[in-house]
Amino acid sequence: MKAERAVILAGDIGGTKTNLALFSVQGHQLTALKKTTFLSKRYPAVEPILAEFLAQNLAEISSSCLAIAGPVIGRKSKTPNLCWLVDADEISRSLNLGSVVLINDLEATAYGLFALHAGEFIILNPGAAEPKSNMAVIAAGTGLGEAFLFWNGARFCPSASEGGHADFAPRDALQIELLRYLESRFGHVSYERVISGPGLLNIYDFLRDSGRFSEPSWLREKFSLEDPSAVISEVALSGKAEICVRALDLFVSVYGAEAGNLALKGKATGGVYVGGGIAPKITEKLKDGIFLEAFVDKGRYKEFLSGIPVKVIMNEEAALMGAAYYAAFR
Repeated sequence: MKAERAVILAGDIGGTKTNLALFSVQGHQLTALKKTTFLSKRYPAVEPILAEFLAQNLAEISSSCLAIAGPVIGRKSKTPNLCWLVDADEISRSLNLGSVVLINDLEATAYGLFALHAGEFIILNPGAAEPKSNMAVIAAGTGLGEAFLFWNGARFCPSASEGGHADFAPRDALQIELLRYLESRFGHVSYERVISGPGLLNIYDFLRDSGRFSEPSWLREKFSLEDPSAVISEVALSGKAEICVRALDLFVSVYGAEAGNLALKGKATGGVYVGGGIAPKITEKLKDGIFLEAFVDKGRYKEFLSGIPVKVIMNEEAALMGAAYYAAFR
């Protein structure tokens, strides 16, 4: 007699897009049944997205977990990159869902590590992972997320953070000038103002407005038709405009430095994982040495950091998989 299959609802709610999926669970096996992506800013709240998805995919759901790009306090989250208040109890009531849990999206990405296979990672630094030791996750997309996985003596326990909103710490004269430029625009300057999709555009604007590089007219026209951050990455990787090349170089350097900071703060001798939507698209740049040079550039702790494995998560649905894992097994 076959074991009964449970159906769970998993979601990854981000500032740009919301991914929803139904998974069946049998034993320790997760199988995706249906996945749909929604553009978050087209909706006034998350409930209409969930209602639309569930109306198209009728199923008896045993449990639900939604990964939120923002801090989860109790059973609520006010998203920093959307004007939404996500309330697990309100979702449960309005959509007649019995069990709804909210977790931070980087906490979900950390859980996603348990659901991915070896072929879904690219190694930036092989290092030598210390068994049953702490790990860290950093992910740039619409925002910047960070999380840790602590070993409690029996298993790994993901722990959310809001480290992406900590103060940006420049490392050289150019970055100090970047900080001053961003202070004039935003006041407080967090790492997210630099390491994110909008952050890459901020770096580009700084290099242009400081007079270091001119902006080609064809590039300005391309910005008006497409997402500027994506254009900057694409043009930088092709080498067609020096301003984009330098912008991506600076972005990757700051990204590597903050990943190294995270490794130190969490003593992540089990490894650092780079997730989010940007990293898989710029893996060639991440592998060219700029990221790792900044990662290990910590004075007396250079040797310590050189031994830490660093891997890029190539599956952009890691947070969705992690939410499913949490709903099914935690």
